[in-house]
Amino acid sequence: MLTMTKGAAAALMFFLELGVLIALARWGFTREANIVVRILLGLGTPAAFATLWGLFMAGGKAPYQLHGIARGAFEVVWFGAGAAALAASGLVTAGVVFAVVYVVDAALRLLTNQV
Repeated sequence: MLTMTKGAAAALMFFLELGVLIALARWGFTREANIVVRILLGLGTPAAFATLWGLFMAGGKAPYQLHGIARGAFEVVWFGAGAAALAASGLVTAGVVFAVVYVVDAALRLLTNQV
């Protein structure tokens, strides 16, 4: 049972990570600006966030791997940005659901010693 819970929490974490990038792209593409700015925001914001994830969080392969409080703070900002991007692009309920799912997943990972 514990192995299944750990696997489910890890899978959910992966999909939440992708969700942040999708939410940021949606936010960028839905701004009220000219098409060039929307394209830059829609592609550039997720690219910048993905770079940060690769530098600091990428499962044991990150060159500047974060641990402890720094890792927790990074996660909160990362997933909070995803929830905020959904809300700012007009999907407020989706943003709230996203935040709640992240909190549940974080709690599961804490309970199964996956952090």
